[in-house]
Amino acid sequence: MPEIEFNEEEILLRASQGDREAFGLLYEHYIDRIFNYVYYRTGNLHDAEDLTARVFQRAMNHIRTYTDRGVPFSAWLYRIAHNLVANWHRDRSRKQEIPLDDLPISSAKVDRPESTLVRSQEQDALLRIIRQLPSERQTLLILKFVENLSNAEIGQIMGRSEGAVKSLYHRTLLALRDQIGDQNINLEGD
Repeated sequence: MPEIEFNEEEILLRASQGDREAFGLLYEHYIDRIFNYVYYRTGNLHDAEDLTARVFQRAMNHIRTYTDRGVPFSAWLYRIAHNLVANWHRDRSRKQEIPLDDLPISSAKVDRPESTLVRSQEQDALLRIIRQLPSERQTLLILKFVENLSNAEIGQIMGRSEGAVKSLYHRTLLALRDQIGDQNINLEGD
């Protein structure tokens, strides 16, 4: 059975006219990306599931008023997700951390238990540092390294120019390098 091409423009038009099946196609297309974003921003599986559901509930409730402004539909979804996550953090007034059990760790080689423990501690320390960054920098890192988006795509989502994204990325990496150096985290491996 041949794969059907995803025609976002046509599907958006149908969804904005109240076609729930068309909105379902948008949901299926974007659910994983939005969930990943929310999960990495909250660090909590259950809250990420709840917030992701709320992103799509809000999108469905407002799809009739969606206006194409020359940016991808995903940028609108990410903006909704960003606002909900910001409210979530504000309501809790604390930063959450990803439990080590939930961290996806993959390795092609078999490590000694002590090196695995050290790497887990270093990953935990790195996540703590990242969680201390301003929200926009966390968003940038998630979109860049989790979603593997280009600077241009990130710029569309964040409402910035590609050059501004490059500059923010550079400043973020410098800040991370300084903080990592202060805590003696070894990211190079053995």
